[in-house]
Amino acid sequence: MHPTNLDVIGGELAIKWDDGGESFIPLEKLRRACPCAGCRGEVDIMGQLHKGPDRPLGPPSFQLLRIVPVGTYAVQPVWGDGHNSGLYAFEYLKRVAGAAEK
Repeated sequence: MHPTNLDVIGGELAIKWDDGGESFIPLEKLRRACPCAGCRGEVDIMGQLHKGPDRPLGPPSFQLLRIVPVGTYAVQPVWGDGHNSGLYAFEYLKRVAGAAEK
């Protein structure tokens, strides 16, 4: 499962998948689902979650400037507030899309 097209339409990311399906993810939901260690934290070898304090997210945080492909497995959004460390593997992106559709 790979996206064949990604476009921002209004306040959503529209995704066309290689199986012919389509998904629409609100940009705020996409940003809040960022899987990077800064947003989600990191688990050490003992299973302890280490996470810094939550940063407030303002309007630029939900402005998607561009999406950079990462190899053949992920995309990396670049947000209006400069955040760009989240790599969204295609499977994870599909799960976020599924949760957005519920």
